Amino acid sequence: MLKFRLLAATALTVAITATAHAQTVQTDPGQASDSVASGSVAQDDFSSASDIVVTATRRNESVQDVPIAITAIGAELLDNAGVVDIRGLEQLAPSLQTTTGQSAATGSSLFIRGIGTAGDNPGFEPAVGVFIDGVFRARAGVALAELPELERIEILRGPQGTLFGRNTSAGALSVVTAQPQFDLGGYVEGTYGNFDAIELRGGVTGPVSDTLALRVDGGYRKRDGYIRDANSDRAINNIDRYYVRGQALYDSGNITFRLIGDYYETDEECCGAVSVVRGPTAGAIQAIAGAQGLVGLYTGAPSDRIQAISPNRGFGERVRDYGVSGELNADIGDLKFTSISAYRDWRAIRDQDIDFSGIDRAYREDYTNELRNITQELRLQGSAFEGKLDFLIGGFYLNERNKLRDTVRVGNDANRFVDFVLSGALAAPPTAGGIGQAAQFFGSFNVPTFAQLAASLQGGPALPAGTVPLFSQLLLAQSEQLQAAAAANPALGAYLNSPLPGAQAGQGNTNDYRIDTDAFAIFTHNIVNITDQLSLTLGARWNYERKTLDATINNNLGSCGTFFTADPRAAILRDAIQTASPQLFANLFLLSCNPAVNTEFNGIYNDERTDSQITGTAKLAYKVTPNVLAYAGYDRGFKSGGYNMDQASFDSRVLGGDGPQATDLEFDKETVDAFEVGLKTSITRQFTFNLAGFYQKFRGLQSLIFSGNNFVVQNVPRATSKGIEAEAVVQPVRELIFRMGYTYLDASYDESNNFAGTPLDGQEGEQFLNQPKNVVTIAGTWTPRISGDLNALFHVDMRYNSEVNIACPTTEQRPGACEPRFVNGQPTTIRNPGYALVNARVGIQTEDRSKSLEFFVENLTNQFYYITGFAVPEQTGTFAGYPGFPRFYGVRARAGF
Repeated sequence: MLKFRLLAATALTVAITATAHAQTVQTDPGQASDSVASGSVAQDDFSSASDIVVTATRRNESVQDVPIAITAIGAELLDNAGVVDIRGLEQLAPSLQTTTGQSAATGSSLFIRGIGTAGDNPGFEPAVGVFIDGVFRARAGVALAELPELERIEILRGPQGTLFGRNTSAGALSVVTAQPQFDLGGYVEGTYGNFDAIELRGGVTGPVSDTLALRVDGGYRKRDGYIRDANSDRAINNIDRYYVRGQALYDSGNITFRLIGDYYETDEECCGAVSVVRGPTAGAIQAIAGAQGLVGLYTGAPSDRIQAISPNRGFGERVRDYGVSGELNADIGDLKFTSISAYRDWRAIRDQDIDFSGIDRAYREDYTNELRNITQELRLQGSAFEGKLDFLIGGFYLNERNKLRDTVRVGNDANRFVDFVLSGALAAPPTAGGIGQAAQFFGSFNVPTFAQLAASLQGGPALPAGTVPLFSQLLLAQSEQLQAAAAANPALGAYLNSPLPGAQAGQGNTNDYRIDTDAFAIFTHNIVNITDQLSLTLGARWNYERKTLDATINNNLGSCGTFFTADPRAAILRDAIQTASPQLFANLFLLSCNPAVNTEFNGIYNDERTDSQITGTAKLAYKVTPNVLAYAGYDRGFKSGGYNMDQASFDSRVLGGDGPQATDLEFDKETVDAFEVGLKTSITRQFTFNLAGFYQKFRGLQSLIFSGNNFVVQNVPRATSKGIEAEAVVQPVRELIFRMGYTYLDASYDESNNFAGTPLDGQEGEQFLNQPKNVVTIAGTWTPRISGDLNALFHVDMRYNSEVNIACPTTEQRPGACEPRFVNGQPTTIRNPGYALVNARVGIQTEDRSKSLEFFVENLTNQFYYITGFAVPEQTGTFAGYPGFPRFYGVRARAGF
């Protein structure tokens, strides 16, 4: 906390000092600087860094005149900060957070004000919408591609729906790329850095005629991985990708048409997770791996960024993304008509070592997700009543086809894992939950004869070295009823003295899901100018969505057979195990026939759901002075329900459920009532300061939550996000700019929730995981004149996140379960203490920035932190974390004309 106060105090001191200096310069006209005398732009002639024209309200306005909490970042700052994709925006926008989990393509999430849609499940739609040149990108992973040359990025905080085609419940990112120009121009750019990083980018634009201009951009980027494998010399989390993008712009004055086509492809290894907390199953994993000369779980410092991976498994991830869009703008008298049509096709194919260890327990192979989107947006806007009313009406249509082929397989160590885990648990003394005798089920160890076991239990010779009895043999030895039945039925005796049928390597599932979505919306956004100073904004939106689910589930796991076969011998054994220990029976079932590959769920499932919702906005804005805007508003947001594309959501009759049904995959809609007050000030050209306070009440918050053995969907009845946001831009002189931001966030589950019997039990009133309460961002850029039109460049940006809990035991359902504790010197949770990430860039550039040479470093202090983390399935008490980037550095050169 002291570190945070020092950072906040430093930011405030910089702002006050710089503002004071700016006022001194401005109020002392007799003090002409050398730079002005030498021909640089005079103090009153430059454009402030805060003078950014945005289209957040679909009207060209200064960001300071828009009664919306919005962060607008121009092309120059984006370039100086080295932002190449949306993840890089975190350094400049404190209320935005990006996370990448199991996959960069399908496991990425965006959060604004603590609200997002986390989880590696393509059935979830984003709470934060991403729009690139007005076109909605269906998932966060789809939007995290390389960005071409940019004009600006607008980050709108809070629900959006009356302005953007696709409604969003938490916020929106509007990415505006550079258009074709009617003057010939181009650039080429190259970067080289550590981890053998290479990047090449280039583009050219120019006119074909007085009304038609073209533009082509392309790029290639590669970098070696930074997470090393404990069992080989390979490294994962690398980069290998390219893109090409073409545009045509027709402009006849009152009609413009912009056509964009792009293609993007990656072939990478992602995403590795390091072992942070090791639970009671760790010993079994280490023993299985050790017998094969491998490391099961790397026990060194997580900051080593070393993960134990099965030698025959990988993290390959191949993405192909392409699309075409056309935007038509036409002036029809005093009206403006806009049409945005788009087609996008995205596909990700990936492999994954899903046990996150060096043993070959389970993996994914050629997991394939495909998204095809067709969108159409229409808008008509204008003014009436002599400018007293600015109106906008619009419609939006989305047709989405979401296909998933999930392929979970078991590996060579599947049966050994079950036997090692359960034999260790059974060998524990009764006071620790065991029986004091190791036992197995699938014959991973040598099996003694029944006579040898009976003799050892009656005080005779010990069991032969290296042998472990079957649990069925123990039951037989201790049950006169079973002995009598076995004597009468030799086949039963043979069955109880034989290992259970196990899983064969490569068995698992091939599940096909398809969700078709048709979404319709009609919206309006109107500004009533009551006086020159006072305006009222009223907007409304009607949403209708229909989703249809078609799923084919096909599992062939051999170790499930014992639980579903009609063989009377298996029925006798099932009853005997359940009578002896219901908990052991449940654990054996969940490990042998994990819900992700349970053959009980085989079948074809179909379902359909619809959502209809009216949302809207109301805002009152008052210009206190020409440079001070105060506003207050209310927004109603909505995100439709859907289907969890994961068979683990089904109920099993074996554990008392009602069996698999299509509705088990369904989750409900999410709504939010958001209130906001704000103040935007441009005290001088050298200083702007904006303040916003927000209160957002969510109902049915869609959450993907770990239940101990698998992930389930839970609509949280009530959750609240509230806080304060402050942003300032200080520009004492033309060449020196500071941009600062601060967010205080209280995002938590309401105490009134009753989570009893759910994976969130005990989390009532707790802050959301991985959401810091305090975030500070500072970016400073100084471009002093060297000579002629050559400037130096000094840029530093910093983001400070206060401490957060990332993952905590689900077995400790109590308030404070996530608080940091240590058992035998080992942490029981994953958390980040407060930390700062610092990036820097130094170089030279021409006045128009067409030519430059820069040296850069990202994560200057090599700060270690976790992007996110999770409880590892089937490994009770074991947690893994996705480590953040190490220090990257290099040189970049650019030449343009």
